Amino acid sequence: AWRSWLQSLATDAEAVPAAAHLYGELPPDARAAWLQALAEDMPALDVPEVAVYGPLLAVETDPERLGRLRERAGRALGPVSRVDRALLGTASGGVRLSVLVIPLYLDFVRILVCRLVKHQGFDWVQQDPFVPVADAPVPGSVIEGVKLYASSTEAVVDELAHAVLAHRRRGRAVPALLKDCAD
Repeated sequence: AWRSWLQSLATDAEAVPAAAHLYGELPPDARAAWLQALAEDMPALDVPEVAVYGPLLAVETDPERLGRLRERAGRALGPVSRVDRALLGTASGGVRLSVLVIPLYLDFVRILVCRLVKHQGFDWVQQDPFVPVADAPVPGSVIEGVKLYASSTEAVVDELAHAVLAHRRRGRAVPALLKDCAD
């Protein structure tokens, strides 16, 4: 059953966040045991290592374990800073939505959505860490009533940089998700 579940991580969009959540709730010694079990079972699985180790990358915080996970999954991850799609949307009152669709591995992407107000900073920042690429927003998608249009990564990053400055000028801490996605 364990190996079947591990194999499903390559194709089942519901198994991926479940694996990340389960692993994220474990204490350090149980995480070490999980990684040991993976090392023993990987040779018997018919899936890329990134499918099994990738979901754990989103929740691991220990530098040593994170390094081990990156080493095992990293061969298939490619460049971390690549963005597949950048989208912007505008609403009344200077409200903007900035969306980055960032490839993770296989057919999964991470979606970062920021709602900001020009010259004021962020209202909120949300991340959906494991989304099948087919379900990711595209030009014409609507989030919170705001229609999105295609943009360049540079334009979205520039928009976010201005929002970070405005946010800091108002004495507010930069949202943690932005720090985590600084790459």
